[in-house]
Amino acid sequence: MLTVLVVDDSALMRRRIADLLVEAGFRVETAATGEEALARLPEVDPDVVTLDITMPGMDGLTCLARIMVEHPKPVVMVSALTGAGAGETLEALRLGAVEAVQKPAAGSIGRIGEELVETVRAAASSRPRRVHGLRERLRLARARIAGEDFVAPAPPPSVAVVTAVAEGEVEGVVLVGVSTGGPSTLEDILPLLPAGFPWPVVVAQHMPVAFTATLARRLDEMCALSVVEVERATVLEPGTICIARGGADVELARRGGRLQAVCVPSSPDRPWHPNADRLVTSAMRLLPPDRLVGVLLTGMGNDGAASMAELHARGGRTIAESEDSAVVFGMPQELIRRGGAGVVLASDRIAGQLTRWLSPAARRAGPAPGRKD
Repeated sequence: MLTVLVVDDSALMRRRIADLLVEAGFRVETAATGEEALARLPEVDPDVVTLDITMPGMDGLTCLARIMVEHPKPVVMVSALTGAGAGETLEALRLGAVEAVQKPAAGSIGRIGEELVETVRAAASSRPRRVHGLRERLRLARARIAGEDFVAPAPPPSVAVVTAVAEGEVEGVVLVGVSTGGPSTLEDILPLLPAGFPWPVVVAQHMPVAFTATLARRLDEMCALSVVEVERATVLEPGTICIARGGADVELARRGGRLQAVCVPSSPDRPWHPNADRLVTSAMRLLPPDRLVGVLLTGMGNDGAASMAELHARGGRTIAESEDSAVVFGMPQELIRRGGAGVVLASDRIAGQLTRWLSPAARRAGPAPGRKD
């Protein structure tokens, strides 16, 4: 039986979360403060910790940072998920929390309770990340990239023909699908893309609407490329990273002869939003496979696997994050299982691979399988 340590200063909230988890088959222990949680960690040795962000005394972020250093465990942050707290929640994810979920309020357990249980269950099999200073992480990653060999993609079932690009249109688009553990994983990749990166990047990160604007701003401060949230139709240009608006979906469209990322209402037929499969499918309707690269990163479930496997089958290039670095291996594992991963890489090697694939020499040669540059 999996054990969860529930940390919250509200006795009512501790009981509400504990009841949900016990009913789902978990063993539950509780702590009312960050200090108590740290003291009980060695004794309880939980499989997962749920942690409130706002607590008197030691706040949730301080407690989380100490957990990840002193006794690393998968941590799920439980918060109000409002715009006002978006910065703190994203900081928690950067510090190594697996995911953030909404607090189950009285009379609104339903889907929120189900999401909490599903997230805790997935977190139990996740990989806690010790997060060092971002500057040091980038330095080490750049050093690795400088010394790496090019990784040739696995030959797809059919080889795409290099197609001409219409005047005024971008040469191609990098499509990224990511969920649980995404913010810190994106920090392993996007800040390492150089200022001259030739293709725009569109990211479908499963996330509530309150967080994606803050995520885009934080990444924009870290990246050489410009990072924007897709809150309206956004023209795709080289040197731009587009973060899909939370709570909705994003598709590619061609308007006035130019490719755009367009925010569209979330599809009720798809459980995760912004939805990666919907993004990739829309891109394949507009562009040939040699002008698309799919990257599937950490996350629960299988979003993005079907569409990126199809992209690979048509001759496009795809990358699946490796189990070594994925916080939750579900999404990339499903792409690998379907035979749709051209390359499997740890997160801190993905930017280097994209840069090599899209270098001027590589683009002139086309995406011939088996080639090493």
